[in-house]
Amino acid sequence: MKGKLKEIYALADDTLFRYPLIIAMAVTAAASAATAIELGGSANSFRVTKLMLVSCLGISLLFSARMLSQRIGKGSLLEMAALVLLSGYYFILPEKEKDFTEMYAFILIPTFVLSHLLVSFTAFMGKADEIQFWQFNKNLFINLFQTAVFTGVLAGGVMLAILAVDKLFDLELDELLYPKTFAVLAIFGSCFIFLLFSGRGLSQLEQDAKYPQILKFFTQYVLIPLLLIYLVILYFYSAKIVINWELPRGWVSYLIIAYAVVGILALLLVFPLKNEGGKSWVKTFSSVFYYTLVPLIVLLFTAIFTRILEYGYTEPRYYVLLIAVWLTSVAVYFIIFKKAGILFIPISLFVLIFLSLTLPYFNALAVSKRSQQNELAQLLASNQLLVKGKIDFSRQIPSKQVSEIADKFNFLYQRNDETGLKKYLDSPHLRILNKSAAGKSYRDISGPIAGFFKNVKPELNTFRRWEIYAPAQPYSTEGYQYVVKLNSFENQNETEALQVNGDRISFINRWDRKRQVLELKVNSDESYNLLPFIKGMVASHTAQKERIPVGDISTVADFNNYRIKIIFASIIYDEANPNQYYFSDGFLLIKEKENSK
Repeated sequence: MKGKLKEIYALADDTLFRYPLIIAMAVTAAASAATAIELGGSANSFRVTKLMLVSCLGISLLFSARMLSQRIGKGSLLEMAALVLLSGYYFILPEKEKDFTEMYAFILIPTFVLSHLLVSFTAFMGKADEIQFWQFNKNLFINLFQTAVFTGVLAGGVMLAILAVDKLFDLELDELLYPKTFAVLAIFGSCFIFLLFSGRGLSQLEQDAKYPQILKFFTQYVLIPLLLIYLVILYFYSAKIVINWELPRGWVSYLIIAYAVVGILALLLVFPLKNEGGKSWVKTFSSVFYYTLVPLIVLLFTAIFTRILEYGYTEPRYYVLLIAVWLTSVAVYFIIFKKAGILFIPISLFVLIFLSLTLPYFNALAVSKRSQQNELAQLLASNQLLVKGKIDFSRQIPSKQVSEIADKFNFLYQRNDETGLKKYLDSPHLRILNKSAAGKSYRDISGPIAGFFKNVKPELNTFRRWEIYAPAQPYSTEGYQYVVKLNSFENQNETEALQVNGDRISFINRWDRKRQVLELKVNSDESYNLLPFIKGMVASHTAQKERIPVGDISTVADFNNYRIKIIFASIIYDEANPNQYYFSDGFLLIKEKENSK
């Protein structure tokens, strides 16, 4: 035991010595996260949140620099360059939390992806040995999985221990201790565990080792069957849109991207088996996959350009288009070049994402902003809202168009296009907007803009909804012994039956296999279906208006020993849910028949 502790201590000491800056970044990120939790929503919490984000980015960036330095040397220079980049990145982010709009998500997320892509290939630029490249990334993949398991168990175990001590010894610990503990273990703990698994670094991670059979099993019996399911769905859907001659739905883009990503991952996982004898399924899969991708890429371009031509570019649509371009380049590369190298996959993706952030005029933010400016101008012109260049908010406009205009104003305002937007507003509206925006979180101005329109035409609902109701009136209970009130919209079943002279009388309103069951039952052998009566009432009163008064909504059910009258105050029907009927308050009048006494 003592020897094991010494071994663990030596390994931890070696990790601290080998990766000091990375560990410093992890400590900074964890401390910042805990501090941000402690500060809550105070004015200073956003500064430490920024520090946490930049420090987390620094972990992967400095690890990449460390791997490259182990290949080419110049470690101090590379780490200094990384620190300079991180410092500049900190100042790119806004000073105040209210200015931290969704635009920054499309800066942060691509940057984090870039830093992780750098780790995958930066030490192998210009190096021809693809097996070492594969071994390096395979070991990173396994280390990440092991890190996730170890960190999850560690975090869960420690938090359970804290909870046990708190409850058993009545310590009344601060509730913030739990999220702070989780943040420290999830950030610093996971980083340190990953570095422990990485050992000496590049030399250990890229060394040749026996192919793990678990990867072969995972690919052959999990990923490939999953791909076949995706492929069948996508090809059948493609046939459907060709037969019906319709445009594809936007959602299909996500499934195509999922198919492509899972397929490429599967190919990478079995890459070393490609040239081994007896692995015909690997060769078949490697040669067929990219050909199956070609028609799906065409479908992906069709789907995304359908949205772009209708609504213009936004950052999400830009990046879906970027992924489509990347998949096209990967498919063409591996189809044309028989000796294509797998290094092309991360490098090509890195280049495209890097250009999407930095390319003047054509980067994601610039293209989206310019496109939405044009969309807004066309929207205002098509609705004839401009008078001498200013919006006339007194003109009639459909509510759907109001929402679109407000959303586009909000989109551009969050991307700092105040000058371009203010040209559409006169002085009174501009003053109101400035005053309102000053108090809004994350620069949200959609509400104030929509509120400026005073002559909004409501949209007609595609689905009709109407209610038939009986005006308030007295009902005679003569001849009935019992009165039972029915609760509005309440699902009821046989377990809630009434007991009358030893008999169970039930009013049932429930769903059974996607159909409504609405009936009266006496015991388990007699029932009366109420749906024909309700459907007949609804059908006999067409929806000329939303509320239709009728004289009476009641029917009588005869059973062997009872006569039961059911009275509804109203019945509601909605074409959006054509198989369901709703009712408000109702009553059951129960009469015992003479032969039952």
